[in-house]
Amino acid sequence: MNKTNLTEGSILKTLFVFAIPFLLANILQSLYGAVDLFVVGQYCDARSVAAVSTGTQVTQIITSLVSGLTLGSTIIIGKYMGEKRYDRVRQAIGTTLTVFFFVALALTVIMIALERPILSLLKTPEESFSLTMQYVTICMAGNVFICGYNAISAILRGYGDSTRPMIFVAVACVLNIILDFVFVRYFGLGVSGTAYATVISQAFSMAVAIIYLKKKDFLFDFKPASFRVVGALAAELARVGIPISLQEMMVRISFLYLTAVMNSCGVYAASVVGISSKYDVFAMLSATSMANALAAITAQNYGAKTYGRARKSLWYGLSFALFVSVLFWLWAQLSPQSMIGVFTSDTDVIKAGIPFFKSCSYDYILVTIVFCLNGYLNGKSKTVWTMVSCSAGALLLRIPMVYLFGRYFADNLGMLGRIAPIVSGIMACYTLIYVLWEGKKRPGVRLKK
Repeated sequence: MNKTNLTEGSILKTLFVFAIPFLLANILQSLYGAVDLFVVGQYCDARSVAAVSTGTQVTQIITSLVSGLTLGSTIIIGKYMGEKRYDRVRQAIGTTLTVFFFVALALTVIMIALERPILSLLKTPEESFSLTMQYVTICMAGNVFICGYNAISAILRGYGDSTRPMIFVAVACVLNIILDFVFVRYFGLGVSGTAYATVISQAFSMAVAIIYLKKKDFLFDFKPASFRVVGALAAELARVGIPISLQEMMVRISFLYLTAVMNSCGVYAASVVGISSKYDVFAMLSATSMANALAAITAQNYGAKTYGRARKSLWYGLSFALFVSVLFWLWAQLSPQSMIGVFTSDTDVIKAGIPFFKSCSYDYILVTIVFCLNGYLNGKSKTVWTMVSCSAGALLLRIPMVYLFGRYFADNLGMLGRIAPIVSGIMACYTLIYVLWEGKKRPGVRLKK
């Protein structure tokens, strides 16, 4: 099974050959939640839209935790690939998959137990509370499949292969779209139908990935004896991955607090923030994709000691990501009503959302800078610094601002929409300063041609 050596050849070609499948995979994966919301918006009422919006925010808690560990495994495997220590790569894969299985089980139990208190803390509208419970419970029951699929994708990306994860996502996405329409439109399952569609499609995708890789000449054979934890690698995974998970959790908690404030403003405001969160994902896809690609590329190049190549990849990747995010910003400024109208035809929701979209869309640009810089730093295993940075942004900036703006501008969605770009702007400034300062510590590094 072919792998991509990210430490040789044209920097631009290597970056885009590796990053474009990453971007396409993230686009497809983002369609999960977007299709859920679209189908519910077309065939159900505002209560169901609010339920899927809030339920997605809760399930993203799991996504945040898992994404940190998955990126940690990508970085570790990428580093050993750069060092050409293939036995260590094989052991890292077995450790990753085994650890993820037990993490998935633990998260399922914890989230189901805390589901009702979490929804209460989020001030979930009473009329959509039971529907939100249905959505979250079903998604949590399929958590093992969601974690398993993400772990396999992360392993392949560290291995240097971003194409096959894209194919596996495409399989899941197509099945999810079909099942959404079947369960919601034809079976009348509503909110629970979208949750069933998500779980089934990811379970199928994980099964396809395992069967495919077993038939190919892959480093890991998926035999029971190979699923074992190597203590040193588990510790390294924890050291690299847990800080990323914690920073993702802090950011997610701060956005959940914003969701709670918006939910307290009623069903229409809750629908607006739910729709906005979908566009946040799509508008920032180039940033998140490039950040994760930069983490893998930087990890391999630091393993091979080609430090200058990693830095050049950062600036090329950041330029591309900014170009895409500016396009979404322009759409939000020129025609926010058309963006909202994709997900709902409710005129009250559209009217409420226009000022929010116009103000919050500045975050598309600013957070792109933060994401790409953090991706580069994560690839260098500077995950403790990015954890402190993102946690400070969430706890010391975003949450206090949400409290103050929610108290004094509760009825002004345009003002509430300014919170995210203000926070990202501050974070972009100090992260850029750190990257430039940290880069000066390695003068005279070599750049492989």
